Amino acid sequence: MTQTSESAVVVEPSTRGRKPRRTRVHRAWFVAAVTFVTIIGAAAFRSVPGLFIDPLHDEFGWSRGTIGAAVSVNLALYGLTAPFAAALMDRYGIRRVVAVALTVIALGSGLTVWMTAAWQLMLCWGLLVGLGSGSMALAFAATVTNRWFTERRGLVTGVLTAAAASGQLIFLPVLSWIVATHDWRPAAVTVALAALAVVPFVWLLLHDHPADVGQKPYGAEEFVPKPAPVPGAARRALTVLSSAVRTGPFWLLAGSFAICGASTNGLVQTHFVPASHDHGMPITTAASLLAVIGVFDVVGTIASGWFTDRYDSRRLLAVYYALRGVSLLFLPMLLAPGVHPPMVFFIVFYGLDWVATVPPTLALCREHYGDDSPIVFGWVLASHQVGAAVVAFAGGVARDAFGSYDVVWYASGALCAAAALMALVIRRRPVTTGPGRL
Repeated sequence: MTQTSESAVVVEPSTRGRKPRRTRVHRAWFVAAVTFVTIIGAAAFRSVPGLFIDPLHDEFGWSRGTIGAAVSVNLALYGLTAPFAAALMDRYGIRRVVAVALTVIALGSGLTVWMTAAWQLMLCWGLLVGLGSGSMALAFAATVTNRWFTERRGLVTGVLTAAAASGQLIFLPVLSWIVATHDWRPAAVTVALAALAVVPFVWLLLHDHPADVGQKPYGAEEFVPKPAPVPGAARRALTVLSSAVRTGPFWLLAGSFAICGASTNGLVQTHFVPASHDHGMPITTAASLLAVIGVFDVVGTIASGWFTDRYDSRRLLAVYYALRGVSLLFLPMLLAPGVHPPMVFFIVFYGLDWVATVPPTLALCREHYGDDSPIVFGWVLASHQVGAAVVAFAGGVARDAFGSYDVVWYASGALCAAAALMALVIRRRPVTTGPGRL
């Protein structure tokens, strides 16, 4: 009796004294990290258009409308390629598609150093970089998130979306200094080298599916087998579009996201630097302000992902668009030769709202379109980029015609108010998956 008791006393403390086994970090977080670095490396091309408008105008005599047209081709293809890229990732795998896309971006950017005519700018920067960047669009982040995560999707979407802003933060000051000090050609070469530098990371470290490494998606209760490659990528992208366009939420999401693109990539990213330069601000200073927008974009997008996991995505979108519209209406009064407190406030305010719209928009795509949501989001992103393309071109034409960008700022502010209303009227629907998604 005594021995049994003592034996129990000996065993019990030894059990309590064992150190708990350390929980290994899920492989999904490493894949997300590689995706983040990849998007950062590819973000250099997004930093260049606003920096090149004045140098190309001065060297070749091309109008800002002509240069804006090349940028608009780039932006439109960036969006129109995205849904096909999502389908191609289902067919050939994420790694192959992204590696090829980065190589095409490097080729297009590198070839611009030899161009002498405007059609060559359209070909290199418009067509090649547009196609490559479209395959690296947010549909890439959506595909990674859908495959590797069942929990924390809003947060991961926010972090991956913020990667583009982080790349802008890194590259804008550097590229603006290169343009101001050494001309635009070394900047174009820098973009090409940055895209090529990421290819080895993608090829060696980016796994296509959790099943490739014998793991469940993060937060999943059961193992998910890797699906068979889906043939007919283009046909599938068009089939999904054909189904989506028969639903109201698609048009509301596409319309509001087109306004999002018009008021960010098409307007501020493309024309903020030349508009500031029109008011006497040095290009390097204006580019640095645009980079600071990238700092707060990271904070705002990650926070938006966190909010999306907890609050109604429709109301979040309405708030984001309304606040963005108000800020754009005040911008023409803030442009000046130097940086002053109201301009700093605009930069911070606008930066927090820059792409905060992405996590709730993607969440609404998942809610309505289930397993096809990456492709549907690709088409919604296409509308984003078409809106950006229209304003990139219209902004250049307006500058040529009126001598300022004021009318474009005001029009974009009004459009943001319309986007807020569109977000509010989207109906809530349960998530559906598989063939009967709609």
